[in-house]
Amino acid sequence: MEHTDLILTITAGLAGALLLGYVTHRLGLSPIVGYLLAGILVGPATPGFVANSELAGQLAEIGVILLMFGVGLQFHLKDLQAVRRVAVSGAAGQGLVATLLGCLVAVGVGWGWAAGLMFGLAISVASTVVSLRVLGDNNELHTPTGHIAIGWLVVQDLYSVLALVLLPVIFRAGVGDAGGVALALGGSLLKFGLLVAFVVYGGGRLFPWLLARVATTRSRELFTLTVLVLALGVAVSSARLFGVSMALGAFLAGTVVGQSDFSSRAAAEALPMRDAFAVLFFVSVGMLFDPAYLLQAPGLVVAILGIILLGKPLAALVIVLLLGHPLRTGLGVAGAVAQIGEFSFILAAMGRELGILPEDATNALVAASILSISLNPLLYRLYSRLEEHAKRSPRLWRWLSAPSRRAWSQHSQGMMAPDASAPSQVIVVGCGPIGSTLVRLLRENEIEPTVIELNLDTVRRLRAEGVRAVYGDATHRETLVEGGVASAGALMLTSRMSGSEEAIRLARELNPKIQVFAREGYLRAVPALYRAGADVVFAGEGEVALAMTEFMLRQLGASPDQVDRERDRIRAELSGRPSATEGVLPPPGTAADLVSG
Repeated sequence: MEHTDLILTITAGLAGALLLGYVTHRLGLSPIVGYLLAGILVGPATPGFVANSELAGQLAEIGVILLMFGVGLQFHLKDLQAVRRVAVSGAAGQGLVATLLGCLVAVGVGWGWAAGLMFGLAISVASTVVSLRVLGDNNELHTPTGHIAIGWLVVQDLYSVLALVLLPVIFRAGVGDAGGVALALGGSLLKFGLLVAFVVYGGGRLFPWLLARVATTRSRELFTLTVLVLALGVAVSSARLFGVSMALGAFLAGTVVGQSDFSSRAAAEALPMRDAFAVLFFVSVGMLFDPAYLLQAPGLVVAILGIILLGKPLAALVIVLLLGHPLRTGLGVAGAVAQIGEFSFILAAMGRELGILPEDATNALVAASILSISLNPLLYRLYSRLEEHAKRSPRLWRWLSAPSRRAWSQHSQGMMAPDASAPSQVIVVGCGPIGSTLVRLLRENEIEPTVIELNLDTVRRLRAEGVRAVYGDATHRETLVEGGVASAGALMLTSRMSGSEEAIRLARELNPKIQVFAREGYLRAVPALYRAGADVVFAGEGEVALAMTEFMLRQLGASPDQVDRERDRIRAELSGRPSATEGVLPPPGTAADLVSG
């Protein structure tokens, strides 16, 4: 019976998430809204099929572990260097304001100060997933505003990780027992230090070695299993051996793998599992929500939305302006943090486990999350328009647009803004004989390429030679993103891959203007690559035919113009695409006719 419940719960949850996620995506909203609505649909508060909430919660724990592992994979200290000042102080200041406001609301409805602190922390954290989507949709991801917003969100995630470590210790020891709290904190920090040493120093040597051994098998399944075992194994060990949350252990495991040569491939090949379980996590949260709560406590929901949509953005805007950044940057960061998401639910779940947060708090958080995530894309565009209104008041605009730390602003702009005079970036997929030749020719012509390669030894050799190389599979979005396809001028597929069409489609989604040049072995596969979005396809069979034809014509005395015209015509016939000189060439004839003509 339990086996049937498990299958039904997974099937109903994923099917509902697929349907409603697609609908919300088509409406221009985040799919997370659809996942939460799917949870409400299969939950006990609505009629019809009711999924097993206990099983869904257990599956959601795997989703939390893999979510935290993914956060660790994407966390790099070097990415925070240019924006560390505004990100660290800004995330702390905005989080403090939101926590205090949330705490006051919770105390006002009678939940108490302990619940208020936990509730305030939960609504102070924005969803990194939603923010990245909104920034990308508004072409702000690779701008100074995007860099600051991403750094801000990463620091918020780190603060949440710290809360996951400290708050259970504080509340289990008793808030009023100062000595007990200090002793418990000391023990917890000692365990945390041992865990860090175990994972970072021990795993820093073991994990890359193990992944390297598995990578030599060239088995995608084994590599994926290895990454999942590392994530889940470290998470479970953290809880069993060190008494630390599994989420924290998964985060540390992700940071170790993220610092290795395998970060891109791990994200590309193993984390689709994360996405599936993360969907079940949001579905399980939605199952806890009772829609009738909106009628029971509308004032509370409105108050929480006021903090999320007004209090948090206003605090972020003021902090960014005080730190000497322009109004446009402040409005962008304000729009990015005007919602709550995955970490809010993780903190709320911990609050329920500790017996601190009441059920009403979960209902309020889910309602606020659905509404804020739905409104966030609209609010982001609204905030960006406020700059136009500010310009109508010259005095106000001069005050807002004059950075108080001009030197810092110029420095950060110089570090993060793209160089308009630099040559277009070229992504080369594969570094065999053809790819190596292209890389050498590009570098000789002062164009620095980025190579995407699945051979780890080749990647290390290229990096030693000063070539930027990414270890991963070009048929995965994460690998193309790390390679820089979104801002590249050209993508060259130099190796014969089974997933060339998928790589081309993904590249087109990330960068519709990119030029794509692909290599294929057989002529019959060429039309499919053109349909996928390739600009030019070079087929092995066709190029050999062209080379042999050109050689024969030259041997028989054809003029250079005749050779060029015939080459164009044959290339068009072989590829099935119109020739540049179509309509000018004479009808096909023999080689002797061409020579005599």
